[in-house]
Amino acid sequence: MQTNLAEMVDLRQDHAVEMRAEDSLIFLRNLPDSSMKLIVTSPPYNLGKKYETKRSLDSYVAEQASIIAECVRVLHPQGSICWQVGNHVGKANETAEIFPLDIVLYPLFKQHGLKLRNRIIWHFEHGLHCSKRLSGRHEAILWFTKSDDYTFHLDPIRVPQKYPGKKYFKGPKAGKFSCHPLGKNPGDVWIIPNVKFNHVEKTIHPCQFPVELVERLVLALTDKQDAVLDPYMGVGSSIVAAIKHQRRAYGCDLMERYVEIAWDRVKALRLGQLPMRPMNRPVYNPALHRGGHA
Repeated sequence: MQTNLAEMVDLRQDHAVEMRAEDSLIFLRNLPDSSMKLIVTSPPYNLGKKYETKRSLDSYVAEQASIIAECVRVLHPQGSICWQVGNHVGKANETAEIFPLDIVLYPLFKQHGLKLRNRIIWHFEHGLHCSKRLSGRHEAILWFTKSDDYTFHLDPIRVPQKYPGKKYFKGPKAGKFSCHPLGKNPGDVWIIPNVKFNHVEKTIHPCQFPVELVERLVLALTDKQDAVLDPYMGVGSSIVAAIKHQRRAYGCDLMERYVEIAWDRVKALRLGQLPMRPMNRPVYNPALHRGGHA
């Protein structure tokens, strides 16, 4: 999508959205204490991609420590932090050692007294194929809360029952349905396609969040009009997920072009024109054209 200057000025007045091309630490330091109900992000993995500078793992962790400290400061007392990460690879070859960043970064959250509620596994089928080790097909979301009094709504993220017609066969409930009428708890393994070249949401970003991944977190961990923050927002998938469900959204990214695309996506969403994969759509349906991905 192309955006001319007049459209951009009008678009950036969206009352529910604040996005800037800015360093994460600078952006965070200008936010009020305890103002964000949900902080959801996927930081760079220190792999040397075009939007990051690769450095030592110790330097990377020190930078993350500063960002996480600011996130804890701006987090609402009933709020959640969801930090989605994969592996850091020591060198650019298949025989290099890998470092799971959820394990590496876990102590940074614990030193602030945050409490881990779930380690959610995001499973996907597509990615680079390895010949010297098993191909990576999952990443982790660390869900922390600031206290034991935190916002959590299960019903909006329930998924279809495996056996929806199952009934109790004995006892006082015999003959009644044994499953929850709204569906089941989705569990801590989420099978959601990653955004590759044939994905309906694909932009120029090489490591883009699927909107539905963030939608589950937004619906479960916030209420309408709550504030959602992504300090490494890329092309704004977290922003889209937040405002789609009547939340306020805040985000930043160093790359101006990514921020421009994020504003384009916000505008398209407001106009009802943004392509998105619906929540809970089966990964593949053989009865549909292209398995339902067309």
